[in-house]
Amino acid sequence: MKTLLAGVRLGTRPGQGVLVEGQQIAWTGPMRQAPSAERVIELSGCLLLPAFVDAHVHATATGLSLAGLDLHGTSSLPAALDRIAAHADAHPGQPIFGTGWDETTWPERRVPTLDELDRATRGAPAYLARVDVHSAIVSTAMLARCPDARICNGFDPNGHLRLEAHHVLRRAAQAVITVEQRLVAQRATRSRAAELGIAAIHEMAGPDISGLADLESLLHLDREEVGPQVLGYWGELGETDIVAELGLAGAAGDLFCDGAFGSHTAALHRPYLDAPATSGVLYFTDEQVTGHLHQATASGVQAGFHCIGDAAIDQVARGFEVVAAEFGDHAVRACRHRLEHVEMPSPTALSTFARLGAVGSVQPAFDAAWGGLGRMYETRLGTSRAEGLNPFAEYASCGITLALGSDAPVTPIDPWGGVAAAVGHRTVASRLTVDQAMAAATVGGWEAAGDVRPNVGTIAVGAPAHLAAWAFEDTVADLVVTLIQGAPVPECALTLSEGEIIHGAQPR
Repeated sequence: MKTLLAGVRLGTRPGQGVLVEGQQIAWTGPMRQAPSAERVIELSGCLLLPAFVDAHVHATATGLSLAGLDLHGTSSLPAALDRIAAHADAHPGQPIFGTGWDETTWPERRVPTLDELDRATRGAPAYLARVDVHSAIVSTAMLARCPDARICNGFDPNGHLRLEAHHVLRRAAQAVITVEQRLVAQRATRSRAAELGIAAIHEMAGPDISGLADLESLLHLDREEVGPQVLGYWGELGETDIVAELGLAGAAGDLFCDGAFGSHTAALHRPYLDAPATSGVLYFTDEQVTGHLHQATASGVQAGFHCIGDAAIDQVARGFEVVAAEFGDHAVRACRHRLEHVEMPSPTALSTFARLGAVGSVQPAFDAAWGGLGRMYETRLGTSRAEGLNPFAEYASCGITLALGSDAPVTPIDPWGGVAAAVGHRTVASRLTVDQAMAAATVGGWEAAGDVRPNVGTIAVGAPAHLAAWAFEDTVADLVVTLIQGAPVPECALTLSEGEIIHGAQPR
């Protein structure tokens, strides 16, 4: 079927049309020259852009926060406890799942005690992940469902769990989620993404973050229901055959080399400023990291790692070098292995990743949320180390492919917010240009998942029809400036994924 998107702006040119035939763009030009079409969608005055890709999402957890208890933005410990209590009162006796609390933004600068949490949850089982999702507070009733957590590293009898105790407890909490709750959550995430002009999401799955049943449910939903495409990843050491079995994009996902700064679990070469007894944790040995890269490269499969601290990133870089010495640089480059977050790279690691074709899957909203004077990065690391985090411009200058993601529910799905945060990085030298940020939010997302079809992520004849129409009058550059200053995100009037309408205007 031929569908004409009528009256759009393309760049600075008003009154244009784009013809979509099947899954591809078949024509662009002035409306006075528009070919006939079975369907016409009037989009007068809307700016038509390539649709966004969110390159790092956890769909079920995001959907649960969209539909349930979201603790992002709570201004104090009492405010967070009040929100938890209100949710518990509205859902009496039901297990409580939530995320988004950040004690570094509260005047009290501490997590709730177990007694405080039990009172707020009214005795219900509760799993409430910290904003970085690398630690959690849990109620007594939830602890009772997972006694094994008590003997794990990172267990705190006050209910604040980190490290292996958190991973074990999180798996137990996931087992409580019903099939219907999971489907509702996954639908909510895909619907929200479509409303925001997103044509595809990268689902970062793994045994410690979501589980195989969760991933299979999302992939089935993608096949059966309209919405953004799901480009699936599975992060488990040595598990590369699953990529072909499930039709995944790669053996990457959240394969944790370390944790996160906020939970003091990102692996550092020097101790944390506010916790000098710890430098974080490396979850794998060098041999394990190298082994995973070796197996993936030998199979021609894209591998990848969650690596945030400089010690973890250097560990991955060492693995790249060992595997390149065995297979050759070209074989490693061909796999386009991924780096998730990669916030604190050394110059040596950057050089290795650039030479060997690594993809940087980065989250600009992290800098917007935690960068700057007196905020979490500086509190945890000190000014000098904090200012060097997330050096996006340095990545771009090295020629490393960048793909922007949200890591939702860590930060909300918000592609325009991600672009604005990349352009308005709190460290001026790390800022991307508007063109670089838009490319990373569109083309980069497809390339990161191995889609290198001609013109993918652009508006050109023959390109896949991943498109979004936006109801605003400014140029993209002007819009981004206003977004950096706090203006609201414009309304998305239409989203197409591979030529299919997944949100917005209907044809006539």
